[in-house]
Parts: sequence; C-alpha cells; structure tokens
Amino acid sequence: MSNSEQDRVIVRPVDEYNQRLVAYVHPPNWENPQPADCYDLVVIGAGTAGLVVAAGAAGLGLGLKVALIEKHLMGGDCLNVGCVPSKTIIRSARVVGEIRNAKNLGVNIPNQVNIDFPAVMARMRRVRAGISHHDSAERFTSLGVDVFLGSGKFASSDTVEVAGKTLKFKKAVIATGARAAKPTIRGIEQAGYLTNETVFSLIQRPEKLAVIGGGPIGCELAQAFRRLGSEVVLIHSGSHVLNKEDGEAAQIVEKALMRDGIRLILNAKVEEVVTVTEGKRLYFSASGCRDSVTVDEILVGVGRSPNVEGLNLAAVGVEYDQRRGVIVNDYLQTTNPKIYAAGDICMDWKFTHAADAAARIVIKNTLFSPFGLGRSKLSSLVMPWVTYTDPEIAHVGMYEHQAKELGIDVETIKIPFSSVDRAIADAQEEGFLKIHHKKGSDKILGATIVAAHAGEMISEVTTAIVNNIGLSKLSSVIHPYPTQAEAIKKAADTYRRTLLTANTKKLLGFLTKFS
Repeated sequence: MSNSEQDRVIVRPVDEYNQRLVAYVHPPNWENPQPADCYDLVVIGAGTAGLVVAAGAAGLGLGLKVALIEKHLMGGDCLNVGCVPSKTIIRSARVVGEIRNAKNLGVNIPNQVNIDFPAVMARMRRVRAGISHHDSAERFTSLGVDVFLGSGKFASSDTVEVAGKTLKFKKAVIATGARAAKPTIRGIEQAGYLTNETVFSLIQRPEKLAVIGGGPIGCELAQAFRRLGSEVVLIHSGSHVLNKEDGEAAQIVEKALMRDGIRLILNAKVEEVVTVTEGKRLYFSASGCRDSVTVDEILVGVGRSPNVEGLNLAAVGVEYDQRRGVIVNDYLQTTNPKIYAAGDICMDWKFTHAADAAARIVIKNTLFSPFGLGRSKLSSLVMPWVTYTDPEIAHVGMYEHQAKELGIDVETIKIPFSSVDRAIADAQEEGFLKIHHKKGSDKILGATIVAAHAGEMISEVTTAIVNNIGLSKLSSVIHPYPTQAEAIKKAADTYRRTLLTANTKKLLGFLTKFS
C-alpha cells in the first residue's frame, strides 16, 4: 500500500518549511518496499533510538537486512517536537536576554525591543526542515534500510504487520517512544491546551500564557516565551522548580525566572479550567488558598506516557505497563528474548542522547553477543543531562544524597563562578560547579554545573568519570585562560591542596634543601 492511500501527515502551519519537513520524514507518495524473506532486525519506531539502531546495523557493511517502521514522522520527538524546535526558539529568546543585560555591559539599547514572534517561529520551522534530511526516508533507504510507513504491530512471535505487509524477523526492536501525558484537570480538554507536541505550531504569540509544570520542559519554555513577549505564569506542584536537580542550582534558575518577570505559583494544584470571555481561566489552590488566573493559552508539561498501544505486545509475550512502558532487563531485552526495546518507551532517561546510547547497546546485544556473551548493560552508562534555561543546569553521575544512600562517604568541592575570571568578564558570575568525590579519594562520583554554558562544560567531567580519571589528573590538564571551564581545573586544584597535610609539607620542605 502506498502512503498516498493512507492518512496523510500534516504538520501545521502548512508552509514551505513544514511541507519540506514532511517531504523528508513522511513523504506523501512513499511506496513501501516488498519485504525481504526474513529480516535480521525489524525496528518499530523511527525516533532517535530506532534511527540509530537501523542505521548502525545497516551501515556495518555486513549485508544485514534491516526494516524500519514509522507511522508518523521520522526523527521522532527530537527533530519534530523536542530538542530541535525548542532549542531554536530558546536561541532567539537568549538574544532578548542579552539585550536586556546589555546596559550592565556598557551598551545602551533602546528600551523597546521589537520581537517578531512569527519570524522567530518561521526560523524554527526553517531550521527544522533544513536538517530533517538526516532523518529522511530517502536517506535511510540509501543506507540499505527498508523503510515502511504505517502502523506496525506484532502478528506472531516472529512477524510484524505494517500497511498490509508481513515482515518476518530474527530479532525485533521496539522504539516507539513516548508522548506528552494528558493532564487530569477538570475542564481542560474542553478549554484546549498546548503540549510540546503542539506549541511549535503557533504562529502568533499568546499574550498571556500559563505553564503547568516546573520541570525542564516547563521552565525552558516558560522562560523562552516570557523573553519573547508573553506574560507568563508558571504553576508548579513542588516547593521549588526543577525538583530533581540540586536544590541550590534550582534556586538560581528560579530566581532567574522571576527576574525575567515570570509569575511563579508554587505548592499549587490546578483544579479546573473554564472558558470565559477573556480566555481560559484556571482555578488553583496554593498553600491552602484558592485563586484563579486568566490566560490566552495553557502549556502543559507534566510528564510523558509511553506509546505501548496498538503494538499487540501481549500476544507476543512482551510485558509492559501503561505508565512505565515496555519492561526490559539490564540488556534492554523484553520478556520475549527475541524482542528488545530502547529509548523513551522503556527508559527513565528520556533524552535524545540516552536513546542514542541505548540503541548502540541494542545493536551489540542483538547482533554481536552470541549465546549472550559479551552483552552490554544499560546500567553501565554514565548519563549527563542539561536543562536549557538561562543559566543552564547540567548534571552527571550521583547527587550527594544518592551517594550517601548507597553508604558512600562523599565530599563536595564547590567553585562559585564569581571566582572564575572569564565568568566575571562575561558578567555571568551567578552559578557554580559542584564536584562530588569519594572521601579520601580523588574518584569523581558526580557533578552539577549551573552556568550560562553548563551544557558545554559537563562533558569534561563525564569523560573523567567514564575513564576513571580522578581529580588529581584533571588538575594536570591545561585549560585555556580565560574560559569558564577553568572552574573544573579550580575544583581539581582545590582537591590537590587537601593532600598538603602537615607531614607532606615537612617532606616538601626537606626536599627543597637538596634541590
């Protein structure tokens, strides 16, 4: 069945950029190929995890037969409704932040900044369309992958059905991802709301925006829309935003949001949404009091729900949960030993780079681990992540409380950016680097960075943890001066100074007499 005979995929607004996007990632006249007799791998879902598995297996030059199935847009959340569009508009919003801070740098700019919101969103669509060829059906076909557009489901223990065709497999991979969770708020469905899956279709700026949820998505987009000219109220159930992050780091971001003019309502629960003449009225309780706020649009960011529906998982013995997704072991193997999973469908880490890393584990474990020998484990990964607010928060490894829960004695070195020359020159002193190391050892257990470019700095610490490089060796790494990443060297030098005990000093003094 050709894609022209199926439901066409439409991405709004239907402009030249979105038409180019669809032409790459769900071509309207796509003809599904004739299936091979048997595939080494059949991958359901063409988000990051599925794309990496398919491209990685097919690109080895071993003649492996690989099929890739996608019912909506290839590229998944990351390309279409996640990383790419969000970071593109965040870039525009950061320009506004720089302009507003310009006076502190001796640059006087007129108070009125003209923000062309439709142009910001058009640029986002142009950027997204411009890189979408990397995830295109045509490109993956050129890599030797059989691309099938349509809904795939398991028909038996070794077959998948898609668009009227049956694909026989030796191994299969579920990579169907997750979607924005639906809020359980009375009246919100009738009033209408946005999620990360629909907010990037806006062409006009909402004058008043309510954001429900103070996690990474909520904070990033609340700050971006505020800087782009919307009045923003952020309603969050916790006592502070970004509950899962280091408390001090979260507090710095919280202050930045308020400084930008975002109204924060904490310890709050939205109870009802009602459509009124002025817009959408949210009734909420906060700290024992009931109140309301009226806005033009509501953006909900309260979690993700795994895409387990329609796969016929029970028929092939794959255990799953509506909240947790597909159940896998540490090798990313489901309860059906021939079927694996990777990405948001089965993992707590719901990041593009986590899906990429998991996909590489799946390639090895499905194709290059005969009799289960030499398999890689998900638990062996050292996973960094970044929240792209301004300033950013980046983290890798353990938090201090996690180390203590495991019975590990931990010490923490904290370097404020107010002591880093480049940060001072950049007028970006707010923030810090924390490195947690094992007490009595230079072994790095984890780190948190809150800074303008935290995401660009965290990889050095991640590299150190992965390769078991301790603080002593990091101290010997020459960092260009002046850079904000010098904070890492400062932390390493701080550790080295702790080695200067009274006895060590006596020894060094003795050596100087003979040098």
